[in-house]
Amino acid sequence: MDLQLAEKPLHRAVSSINQNVLERLENRLGPLHARQRLGIEEDHEGRVFGQGLNFFHPENWQRSPFIIRNALRLTGLYWRGRKNAENVQIRHHDIRFTELPTAFDGFTILQLSDLHADMNDGAMRRLIKLLPTISYDLCVLTGDYRGKTYGPFEPAIEGLQRVRAHLEGPVYAVLGNHDTIRMVPALEDMGIRMLLNEAESLVRGGERIHLVGIDDAHYYRVDNIEKAVSQLPSSEFSILLSHTPEIYCQAAHAGFKLLLSGHTHGGQICLPGAIPITLDSVLPRRMGAGAWKYHDMVGYTSVGVGSCIVPVRLNCLPEITLHTLHCDNRPF
Repeated sequence: MDLQLAEKPLHRAVSSINQNVLERLENRLGPLHARQRLGIEEDHEGRVFGQGLNFFHPENWQRSPFIIRNALRLTGLYWRGRKNAENVQIRHHDIRFTELPTAFDGFTILQLSDLHADMNDGAMRRLIKLLPTISYDLCVLTGDYRGKTYGPFEPAIEGLQRVRAHLEGPVYAVLGNHDTIRMVPALEDMGIRMLLNEAESLVRGGERIHLVGIDDAHYYRVDNIEKAVSQLPSSEFSILLSHTPEIYCQAAHAGFKLLLSGHTHGGQICLPGAIPITLDSVLPRRMGAGAWKYHDMVGYTSVGVGSCIVPVRLNCLPEITLHTLHCDNRPF
């Protein structure tokens, strides 16, 4: 039955992986980590039921696009949804922190999330037009570059390459639940620094902050915050990149001041008033889109650039986000 596996035969991660890619992953992650990560993909790739934080994964079910597309056609909303999916907006998010080093006052981070680059040509064209019109110091990509959760990823890499050609400055990224670890060499070849439970220090004016990225915490459950922060001074300002915001509790108690994530698409197909029908996530609905706060940590959940399953959006336009950090002695 097609409910058991999304497609048969599935791409078998370790057995059919290009030897050069395997060697590069082993050099990048270490032989044990690389083979464990590939093995987890092989065991769980494309499952509709079980695995991950959710029990049901509609993105893995072959019939999902057919059902959603035809339901929208019956209501007369399909073509409006297609047009909306290409109407990428620029969002501005100003954030004030008492702990931010003064050298980073005004530091701007461009966040792109959930591109699904191989199935959202219109959104990618719109994104490429928008990028030259904005200014930022750093770009972060918060996962989901591939349209499907299994199968070939080369078209997604090609789509992302076209976007990368229009990005300026350093680019950092994490993987999402639609992505495979096999994409990492190609992503890093195009100048994207992948953070796989790793951290980087950003230095400006003699002061520094830390950027931390974790591997997919939603489906493959390969996130490891403890490993990522093990070498960081606990008292210094740190930002966490996670594809899913579902890691919010662990992130806040680990001392992060800012969590940037995506995954939810804001619901993608929403009722009037941007009320999501589903967020495909285990978290409070207030964290499903835009800015929120949990304890002392500020969070932002991007609704994403692309769309999932079918390239349509209703009452939830796609976005890119410019986060500008400010020093402030006032509470947020």
